[in-house]
Amino acid sequence: MNGLVKAAIAMAALAVFLTGCGGNVEDTPVVPTALPTAATPGETPALPPVATPTSATAVAATPSPAAPAVLPTTATPRETSAPTPATAPAPTATAAATMAPAPTPAPASAVGPSGPAGSEGAPMPTPAIAMKAMSETGRDSAAAGAGEDEPYRPVSLSAGEVDDNRQWEEYLEYLTGYQGPPVHEVDVSERYIITVRGSDGRPLPNALVRIASGDETLFESLTYANGQTLFFPRALPETWGAESFRVSAEKDGVSRSLDFPRGTKTGWNLTLDAAASYDGGVPLDVLFLLDSTGSMADEIDRIKDTLLSISARISDLPSQPDLRFGMVSYRDRGDEYITRVFDFDADAGRFSDTIRSVQADGGGDEPESLNEALHVALNVPEWRAEDAIRLVFLLADAPPHLDYPQDYDYAVEMVEARRRGIKIFSVASSGLNLRGEYIFRQIAQHTMGRFIFILYESPGGGVGTPHDVGEYTIERLDSLIVRLVEEELAALHE
Repeated sequence: MNGLVKAAIAMAALAVFLTGCGGNVEDTPVVPTALPTAATPGETPALPPVATPTSATAVAATPSPAAPAVLPTTATPRETSAPTPATAPAPTATAAATMAPAPTPAPASAVGPSGPAGSEGAPMPTPAIAMKAMSETGRDSAAAGAGEDEPYRPVSLSAGEVDDNRQWEEYLEYLTGYQGPPVHEVDVSERYIITVRGSDGRPLPNALVRIASGDETLFESLTYANGQTLFFPRALPETWGAESFRVSAEKDGVSRSLDFPRGTKTGWNLTLDAAASYDGGVPLDVLFLLDSTGSMADEIDRIKDTLLSISARISDLPSQPDLRFGMVSYRDRGDEYITRVFDFDADAGRFSDTIRSVQADGGGDEPESLNEALHVALNVPEWRAEDAIRLVFLLADAPPHLDYPQDYDYAVEMVEARRRGIKIFSVASSGLNLRGEYIFRQIAQHTMGRFIFILYESPGGGVGTPHDVGEYTIERLDSLIVRLVEEELAALHE
């Protein structure tokens, strides 16, 4: 009996246990079924765009494609939403307050080199400049404020320069060995240096020189501060067969003509019964032709600081020239503007504001509208004539477009600059390619300027340049440019 009771109690306990466990086991399959249903976004198709794995997947996948997709979109409108290339931009408030930018003229129909585009060539040889270390002291820096007597800020740009007219044989070898993209070649292999001096033996700047063969005038130009100009007969088809040239010089109503046989010597000298005289300071017009496209953005601030230093230091030269500064900034077709002109101004403070107003933007492809910019720089600002010294400093990192229809031609413009006695110093910024170097050196050589190149740290340490130059000086860029200006003024008294 006791055994039966115990068995019954055990059976009852087992039943209770199984009943409790069995209910839970029945519910278990429901829970995993319900959980995925509640948590799976596939059940709410209207929501995935907001908070589903679909949107989460899209976010994870978009960072890489998003960047390239957005960047071209922002760059492209700058290329396409700009005014028509021939239309000048409206001046900025700063520009209007300083020097009212002049409008950019529409390009004429395609201008090709009239005859061979480059006429003549190189300055009287002088001793080569010895290498010297870059100065780290002195006032080789930018003015802290426009017109304020404050310390200069340091400028980190250093540069080298070569005078291809002085190192003539090396330059001819460079031209012969050039293997870069097409350029506008000019035959400068036959070169004559014409020097005009006054009765006191000093150079006569702005003397009008004419070169003729028979009754035909082949070329005419004004002499530079050193009394020189250049002539390249082989650049002109009219000189074929000529055995001699008549060279005449005129200054202040006094003239003289001499015949020079071709090929006997490369220097032709004339002396006039006249002298250069200046009442007060020497008139000096300095214009900066600045590439302001986006590729210059990485160093535009340092270049602007350098220009501020240059303008302040030239203003303080002991010779006290009658100084005016001007600027033409340029970009490319399709940008906000092609050229923006700030005419010459004697107020250094206002010009400092002009420099500060320049911003780098636009561009897109590598070449820029340098052809048009050079034409505008020579023809829109009000250059002084008579006995003024006229200098251009071109600062850029890209060559001109040579593929634009209805464009100007740098090879024509550089001859026009020489004809009017405007000297151009070409300054190569970072990344200037083979074509750019060739063209920049052409422009400088034809106008008796220098080829200047900003130096950068090399992978192995130190500074250097990728350009095809031999020995060169190293200076801070602002000091170098100020020195070149001082040399122009000093040439008047040699």
